[in-house]
Amino acid sequence: MSLDPSTVVIRDITPDITTFSIPYSLGPIRAGGRATTVRLPSGNIAVFSPTPLTPATVEKLASLGNQVAYIIAPNFEHHLNISAWSTQFPTAVVIGVEGLPEKRDKNDATRGITFGRVFTAENKRTLSISPEFDDVFHYEYVEAAKNKELVFVHKPSGTLIAADILFNLPATEQYSLTETDPQRGIVGMAVAKAFNAAEGMSLTWQKRNLWYVVARKDRAGFGESMKRVLGWQFDRVIPCHGDTIETGGKKVLEELTSWFVEGKQGKLAATAELGGYIGEDCL
Repeated sequence: MSLDPSTVVIRDITPDITTFSIPYSLGPIRAGGRATTVRLPSGNIAVFSPTPLTPATVEKLASLGNQVAYIIAPNFEHHLNISAWSTQFPTAVVIGVEGLPEKRDKNDATRGITFGRVFTAENKRTLSISPEFDDVFHYEYVEAAKNKELVFVHKPSGTLIAADILFNLPATEQYSLTETDPQRGIVGMAVAKAFNAAEGMSLTWQKRNLWYVVARKDRAGFGESMKRVLGWQFDRVIPCHGDTIETGGKKVLEELTSWFVEGKQGKLAATAELGGYIGEDCL
């Protein structure tokens, strides 16, 4: 993807967690994009949903020790920059979900990457990333989600790192170094309101999107995964799209997934306009 390097917002969330937020559009929807890096006690770094390697990004990684050891494509769509990161850090283990290696091998622009770990429905309860990684993270492979999601919780900070399970639009931080209003246009404004997870905002459209689009083929399986995730301790949520939820994130996810976890039924179908964009390659 083409990116103006001056628009990357680099922020230290904690001494060990850094985000790289960028402007990113899905058609008329300014969803934003975000990579999250976490430095492990060994100094090794894990990167989730890698964004482009700009000069500022490379400089920041160097300041963190430059020991990128894990490159994670957390679903079937958030993978477009893993080639550049793997080239820059050739000893890093590339982690993804079933079907993604085959998808990438069909495209000249993305083929050639070796995945060190691939999560499947069969191995999700037994696959280990590494002892040091497993000590620091909980993780769940949500194969029931349309895009085959990996969800992580950084145990020391109580931070959930997500791809497309949860949105918090508008993408204010991600567009903060541009002159573009992330809510510009009728569609942009409507989607930003519908997918805003801030306190006091209605989560109805996000719940419908999960029920009727993201998990419609296996709602029971999705519910089981969400019960597992909600059993972990976390308060902060870092989504790929939209602003970070600094506190109260677990309460938001509990509400978003209540139809699955509590067995409640949805009442209204999500519109094609609000659900149809999910499934495009992201970052």
